[in-house]
Amino acid sequence: MIVVMSLGHTRAMRDAVTRKVEGAGLRCHVSEGVERTVIGVVGDSHTKESLYSSLEAMAGVESVVRILQPYKLVAREFHGGRDTTVWVGDVAIGNGGRVVVIAGPCSVETRDQLMQTARAVKLAGAKLLRGGAFKPRTSPYSFQGLEEEALKILAEARDETGLPVVTEAMDVRQMDMVMKYADMIQIGARNMQNYPLLREVGRTRHPAMLKRGPSATIEELLLAAEYIIAEGNPHVVLCERGIRTFENYTRYTLDLNAVPVLKSLTHLPVLVDPCHGTGKWKLVTPMARAAVAAGADGLMVEVHPEPDKALSDGPQQLTPENFLIMMQELDAVALAVGRRV
Repeated sequence: MIVVMSLGHTRAMRDAVTRKVEGAGLRCHVSEGVERTVIGVVGDSHTKESLYSSLEAMAGVESVVRILQPYKLVAREFHGGRDTTVWVGDVAIGNGGRVVVIAGPCSVETRDQLMQTARAVKLAGAKLLRGGAFKPRTSPYSFQGLEEEALKILAEARDETGLPVVTEAMDVRQMDMVMKYADMIQIGARNMQNYPLLREVGRTRHPAMLKRGPSATIEELLLAAEYIIAEGNPHVVLCERGIRTFENYTRYTLDLNAVPVLKSLTHLPVLVDPCHGTGKWKLVTPMARAAVAAGADGLMVEVHPEPDKALSDGPQQLTPENFLIMMQELDAVALAVGRRV
């Protein structure tokens, strides 16, 4: 449930509410808006129900609202119906601002490859740089990434271009290393329900991108995000990247329904990955345009100077030239729906 504090409540009144909640063995998460302060109460359902009436009677409390969904802190009600803005460096994601484009190669393969790509996507208008250092592959014999060497190259590219870095952590043992170099931690689709990893990310203050698993429902995605926020890290961005269906012409089926659905259920920003969602570079730009029209807060796009020579996911990566064309087309779509790229 959530406790909505009244206008003009004092700090002492708010502290009294949090003491009451914590004294009952529950946890508080405070969200301070411009007009309202909301206290999220999470923990044992029976204990919460027994507190309901007494919280309503406390000074400074306007109302106590039950949240029926199994996810609480990611629910739109917890944030007073407002959208959250997640800052990655000086880049804002969400809250109706610009459509933020994250771009870069699937994998960091060489310094020249990454630096060339970083310069190109920066010039075309990307705001963040992506690149895989640890690559979870279906086959154990496929390229697995350059690991820390890749992270160092990404940090060098950030220093030159000014683009904050997004890269994936696959294991709790990698967290310290990834946070040393990256500005945003990506939780990949295969790890969406890796609960120890989610909890570890939640114990940091690092911005996190959580990708939807290929067989995950929207509710399961939101509950995965709840794991992170419940540990104290509110800086979470969701990413739709395609789900597994009976259709096999494309790599996955890009579920653009998820964008407006998620925007109605949660206050968290929503991104779309049209590369993994289709697996075919010719479909990336049309699906990127559609994602912007559907209301996505941003896109995550793979770009490689020579996709035919890529060590991973070559067929779904755009060339820098095609990425520039895509960015120009996105401008027109964003303008039509009252947004900017």
